[in-house]
Amino acid sequence: MLLADLGAEVVRVDKLAANGPLFGGLPAGPLGRGRRSIALDLRRPGAAEVVLRLAARSDALIEGFRPGVAERLGVGPEVVLGRNPALVYGRMTGWGQSGPLAPTAGHDITYLAVSGVLHGIGAADRPPVPPVNYVADFGGGSMFLAAGMLAALLHARATGVGQVVDAAMTEGAAYLASMTRTFLAQGGWKDERAANMLDGGAPNYCCYECADGRFVAVGALEPQFWAALVGALGFDVAATPSPYDPAQWDACRSLLTATFATKSRDEWAAIFEPLDACVAPVLTLQEAPSHPHNRARGSFTTVGDATLAAPAPRFSVTPGATGQLTDVGAETMPLLDELGFTSAEVDELRATAAIA
Repeated sequence: MLLADLGAEVVRVDKLAANGPLFGGLPAGPLGRGRRSIALDLRRPGAAEVVLRLAARSDALIEGFRPGVAERLGVGPEVVLGRNPALVYGRMTGWGQSGPLAPTAGHDITYLAVSGVLHGIGAADRPPVPPVNYVADFGGGSMFLAAGMLAALLHARATGVGQVVDAAMTEGAAYLASMTRTFLAQGGWKDERAANMLDGGAPNYCCYECADGRFVAVGALEPQFWAALVGALGFDVAATPSPYDPAQWDACRSLLTATFATKSRDEWAAIFEPLDACVAPVLTLQEAPSHPHNRARGSFTTVGDATLAAPAPRFSVTPGATGQLTDVGAETMPLLDELGFTSAEVDELRATAAIA
């Protein structure tokens, strides 16, 4: 989706038959925007040749199978690069292409667990909390794969030499923790939950419940922001427990907890909006698109029946754009024609059930 939003012409090779109401429907839904779709059964004779012909005319190929599956299907990097030596072959997995866990199943939560990241997320007296699947799947996986693919494409265009990009979600997630690992090495980070400046431990960097049961997010780390926060709450900085002394954290948090509980979330939001205090309302997924700042920037867009983030980042010359939705397999016949398949070859693909 990211590459398509940024202007790439993307063809998605979808399963001929959907494998469930959730994941089987994703390619045709809003996440599948901007891609043409060809539906194949890669286990059938002749299907691999369709992918190889696509690869021969493409700059890049991305696959997300477990290690060895693409090779067994006849579309592994050795075969594909044999057809197109300048192609960039991107491989997306949780564990990477090698190592003892490589052939095993996993999900975002398990990749985060082994990266060391999950241990530090959540309340001190509760089990670690998985941050949906934002950090390993999309942050450590998709974003690192995209960056790697673009770097490899620059190299391929300069040299004519393609390569394989091995993106492991657990390694990308670990990379995202580089700053906290630096703090840890320097003695400035405790390897515990809710015990540090940025993990909800510090009272000036956490969320507080308001009178209506909703929340505000406080990020008043620097002294000038803390002073603005305390002043807006009606206190004197010198007489207020300090967030810069861990010994005063409990007293400071208790004061802020009691104070924020006296007004609704939106009342506090109105008070803090004109101030440089780093305080913001915690919006729900449904509320966020209607926030004045998000509306002013056009930060969200409607795709099909879903409200999604608009293409990002912003470009001054080549702005991104959301593409149209395409049904799974809708472009199968046009693409086969573009790839030069004859009527007899198409009939053979149907006869082997490689296509519908």
